[in-house]
Amino acid sequence: MKSHHRGIGMTSQRTRERLIGRLREEGIRSVAVLEVMGSVPRHIFVDEALASRAYENIALPIGHGQTISQPYTVARMTEALSEGIKLNKVLEIGTGSGYQTAILAHLAGQVYSVERIDALIKLARQRFMEMGLRNIRLKHADGKLGWPEYAPYDGILVTAAPQEIPEALLEQLAAGGRLVIPVGASGGAQTLLRITRVPEGYQREILEPVSFVPLLPGRELMQF
Repeated sequence: MKSHHRGIGMTSQRTRERLIGRLREEGIRSVAVLEVMGSVPRHIFVDEALASRAYENIALPIGHGQTISQPYTVARMTEALSEGIKLNKVLEIGTGSGYQTAILAHLAGQVYSVERIDALIKLARQRFMEMGLRNIRLKHADGKLGWPEYAPYDGILVTAAPQEIPEALLEQLAAGGRLVIPVGASGGAQTLLRITRVPEGYQREILEPVSFVPLLPGRELMQF
């Protein structure tokens, strides 16, 4: 096992417990989500130079113009997705560092994650192997198209903001399934939404204001 898994000062249990305390204070109620947030080592998903800040409630850069979301945002979106339903199959749009993916993998039967940046997929895959997570499938593709081969999904979670909700993602929701997605222009007002597929169509809830990188179309290949 690699040394970055060991409980050095910054990754001590007390440091993680402080973070969980802050998440509770900010309104996260799900015991299952809080337990997973306390057990998944966030420091292995950031650059070593930033590892000492991994358990602060802040977003951090992961390269390629992307960020790892602040723990509160990860917890809030996961709670909104999982509240009161069984997640057999989840689709994530935007693998990024893989941190949100790992959180979902502890709460869902199977996680399918799509990422447009090739270099991030390779890093995330390596981290999942080190952690022994076997219920994650990754795809290098345009996230706006979802992953129709494995649809329908009980939950779809999107970690970057489109200006409008992609129709393909709505179509890939199971009956009673949920889509948790930030929507709005980058640098402008963005809103976190929860969309539930109901018999008569889609039920939309506004959760809170957020700030995410934009959901870009297409794929990006690794540059050498």
